[in-house]
Amino acid sequence: MGPKTLVTGAAGFIGFHLARRLTEDGRSVVGVDNLNSYYDPALKRDRLDLLTATPGGFTFERLDLRDSAGVAAMFREHRPEEVVHLAAQPGIRESVINPRESVENNVNGFLSVLEGCRESGVRHLVYASSSSVYGANTKVPFRVGDPVDHPISLYAATKRANELMAHTYSHLFGLPATGVRFFTVYGPWGRPDMAYFRFADAICKGEPVQIYGTGEALRDLTYIDDIVESLVRLLARPPQADGDRPDPGPETGAGGAPYRLFNIGFGGQISVGGLVGLLEQNLGRKAIRTHQQERPGDVFATRAEVLDLENYIGFGPQIPVDEGIARFAEWYRERYKP
Repeated sequence: MGPKTLVTGAAGFIGFHLARRLTEDGRSVVGVDNLNSYYDPALKRDRLDLLTATPGGFTFERLDLRDSAGVAAMFREHRPEEVVHLAAQPGIRESVINPRESVENNVNGFLSVLEGCRESGVRHLVYASSSSVYGANTKVPFRVGDPVDHPISLYAATKRANELMAHTYSHLFGLPATGVRFFTVYGPWGRPDMAYFRFADAICKGEPVQIYGTGEALRDLTYIDDIVESLVRLLARPPQADGDRPDPGPETGAGGAPYRLFNIGFGGQISVGGLVGLLEQNLGRKAIRTHQQERPGDVFATRAEVLDLENYIGFGPQIPVDEGIARFAEWYRERYKP
């Protein structure tokens, strides 16, 4: 078997897909999740049921990462060699409504993971950041070296804080850490609070599809299988202390830190209105479109520059949005039978 891997947020969307892939690859996987009710807990339990039914070495621990003593005990018990930290309180809107939950989960929870990695001598930490860190930037595509000093949501600020915390642990304790900035991940078993999922629900129920703004906002949608393949390849390449570019900056191991940051995105764009159109085609129903004012924290356009990622792991996201939405719609029809 491969190295023992700890996956936090294992009952979540990305965590479920990654844990299943690693288990199928013959790894010993410890999945951690608190199974909270931010969205339908039944969906999380169904994901977890699939994981526990997957042949191989999957073990589940129900644990809240804000419980620092519990996290420390879990690290001592399982002694993971690698950690993929995906657990978080997601949602830009949620961070506006309930900022304390976002900070406690995303900052304090991550600190518990960092301490566990330090105490256990973990050989590689891969952790989730977000394209939201680019904040008020208007130049696209977003590159890892672009300024990220002006977040426009507290969620984005917590993710940037994670990047800085990880860099500090890399610098002080030699912890190899790789941060990944996800761009709008979608696909089967996805999160019901995401726009594409909410649109599908509304279309199939004959309810209005609420579009914030004109529908011209652009998003870089990244299919879940491309995310998982990228994470698996990154996990196998812990960063080196001297970086491996001739012009290392803070994102590439400056100051002797074994630290890297990457975007993971398809590198394309689709408008929100165009996304609704794709869902109409694949679900076989027309949407009732309504428009509302743009919401605080939203940006007009996202798009990832992924050349660094492709050069580093020999792979870049490949599944175009029309194919990915077709796969999601097929899963949605099978699960919810609209």
